[in-house]
Amino acid sequence: MTKTILVVDDEERILHLLKDYLEQESFRVVTAADGREALFVARHEKPDLIVLDLMMPEMDGHAFMRQHRKEHETPIILLTARVEETDKVLGLELGADDYITKPFSPRELTARIRAVLRRSGMTAPEPEIMRVSGITLDRSGHVVDVDGRGVDLTPSEFDLLAALMSAPGRAFSRLELLDRVQGTAYEGYERTIDVHVKNLRSKIEPDSSNPTYIETVYGVGYRFAREISR
Repeated sequence: MTKTILVVDDEERILHLLKDYLEQESFRVVTAADGREALFVARHEKPDLIVLDLMMPEMDGHAFMRQHRKEHETPIILLTARVEETDKVLGLELGADDYITKPFSPRELTARIRAVLRRSGMTAPEPEIMRVSGITLDRSGHVVDVDGRGVDLTPSEFDLLAALMSAPGRAFSRLELLDRVQGTAYEGYERTIDVHVKNLRSKIEPDSSNPTYIETVYGVGYRFAREISR
């Protein structure tokens, strides 16, 4: 089920940037330019998560949180240009789940959004056993079977395969996959996913130089093929 993200910021450039990027990452996005508008939008759209700027006219982020928390427990990630620790602490005390300081990478924010949604239980639980195109993955037993052949995977390779198999045909960015595998995502380390993919392909692909299960999506990352031709 598509998750709805409410982005609240008085900078129109940031609203457009995040709306475009998050929609490419398969989220539904609604926006507001200040705290008062955000209260109205939140009541009507019932977002699954709110990305909230602290410094805004009309009603700032702290005031919005005080009011919103009287009605809802929506997960909130703060956007702030402030560097003072007291501002961040106050936001967390008011119920924010995470914060990110401007300027920021949209990819890092996306990874944080997914992490907060998982922690808050807003994402649907993934099945214990997944079967796609001849590959069976059993989470509880940590077992992978490829066309009747057992395959030994490292924990990182197992988590990577599980993430890709959870949505065949969907392109995952390297940063998103890094967050799924390691629980954290930093742009400087996202190429480590390429190493994990190379090792995973060598274990599950009939021909790792011509992969059929894990496809490269140039400029984005990787996806698990929706259907395998045999």
